Amino acid sequence: MGAHALGAAAYAAKAAELASPSGGETEVQWQVQHMSRSVRTALRTLPLLGEDSSGPLGPGLLASGVLGETIHALQRTLTDIEQN
Repeated sequence: MGAHALGAAAYAAKAAELASPSGGETEVQWQVQHMSRSVRTALRTLPLLGEDSSGPLGPGLLASGVLGETIHALQRTLTDIEQN
């Protein structure tokens, strides 16, 4: 389920990026800021994109291109929030 959430978030950021050059980054920040603490906690339990070859966050569509970059950004932002 978590991979679906990250995928949906990445597609939303991709659409925002197509609408405005800084739209993708803005969308990622907005999404993370509006997540509940329990959602952020759940998403942080997922393996990092590309680390688990047997799961949905392994190699594939979500791990490459703009979608992969966006999911990496989401996961970094979630980690940064936890550490602050």
